[in-house]
Amino acid sequence: MEEEKLAYIEEFGLFFERVGGSRMVGRVLAALLVSEPPELTAGELAEILRASRGSISTATRTLEQMGMVRRFARPGERRDYFRVRPHAWEETVRRQSAMLSRFVALAERGIELLDPKTPDARRSLEEMRDFYAFWEGEVGRVMELWEREKRGRREVAG
Repeated sequence: MEEEKLAYIEEFGLFFERVGGSRMVGRVLAALLVSEPPELTAGELAEILRASRGSISTATRTLEQMGMVRRFARPGERRDYFRVRPHAWEETVRRQSAMLSRFVALAERGIELLDPKTPDARRSLEEMRDFYAFWEGEVGRVMELWEREKRGRREVAG
C-alpha cells in the first residue's frame, strides 16, 4: 500500500483513539476504506498494518459489533473477508439515536425516584432528560433530511 494511504491510516487511527475508540479499530476501518478492492482478509490487514492477527481479530470483531464492517466468505475459500458495510454511517447514527432514548428513559426513571418537593435534586436529571430528548428529536429530523438529500443525489446521478 502506498505511503500516503499508510499515513492516512495512522492519522485515522489516532483520531479514532482521541474520540474514545481503539487506535487499532480506527486503523482497520481506515485500511478497509482506502483499499482497492474495498475488501481485505485478516491476513492482509495484519500485513498492511504490521499488526498481530489477534489484534486484527479483536478490531474486526469490534467493527462488526458496531455495524461498521461485514464479514463474508467466498465460495471455495476458507478465508473470511471484511468490507465496510453499505450505509454504515447512517446505521451508526441510528444506533446512537437509540442510546439517546435510553438516556431519556433513565433520566425519567431517576426523576420518579426523587421527591417532587426537592427541585434541586431533580434539576440535573430534568436537564439530562430534556437535553437528550431534544437531541433525539433533532437526530430524527436530520436523518429525514439526509434521506431526502440521498434521493436527490440519486436522481441527479441517474
